Amino acid sequence: NIKRAIQKGTGELPGVSYEEDTFEGYGPAGVAIIVEVVTDNNNRTVSEMRHVFSRNHGNIGQTGSVAWMFHRKGHIVIPKAGQSLPLTEDDLLNIILEAGADDMQTDEETFTITTSPHEFDAVKKAIEDKGIKVESAALQMVPQNTVKVTGKEAEQTLRLMEALEEHEDVQNVYSN
Repeated sequence: NIKRAIQKGTGELPGVSYEEDTFEGYGPAGVAIIVEVVTDNNNRTVSEMRHVFSRNHGNIGQTGSVAWMFHRKGHIVIPKAGQSLPLTEDDLLNIILEAGADDMQTDEETFTITTSPHEFDAVKKAIEDKGIKVESAALQMVPQNTVKVTGKEAEQTLRLMEALEEHEDVQNVYSN
C-alpha cells in the first residue's frame, strides 16, 4: 500500500492523470478568494472545496465570479543584502525597464519588481544575466482592490485561508 501510494503521488502508476483547476469564492466580509489546485480526482476536490468554504464562513462561487477582480502579474523579489556587487536602485531600474518590467517598489530590505506575464521570463533572465540574486520569482494573481477586514471577520478570514492552504491539492491561494 505504501509503495502504491508513493507511485501514485509521483505519477508512476498508469491511468493516473492530474488536472489543474481554479476555484473562486467569497470569504467573510466579502473577501474575494481564488484557489488553484492540482488533483487526480476533480469530483472529490470540488466537494472538499465546498466543505472548506462553507465550514469557514465562506461561499464557493461560479467561475468568473471573482477572477475579474485580479490580474495575473509576474512578481520578482530581490534582496538588497548579499549581492556579489553593490546594487543601486537606478542600476536595477535601468536593467528591468530595458527588459520590459512594469514597476519596481523598494523597501529597506528588498526590491519588488512587477511585470506582465509575457515579459516575466525576459525580465527574470535579464536580472540573472547581470549576476543579481533573486529571492523569489513567480506569476501571481494580484488584486485590483483590497478589502479591509477587522475583528471577528479577520479571524474567520485567516482561518479560511489557512484551511485552504493546508488542503493537499491546493497549490496557491490568492485574496484581496
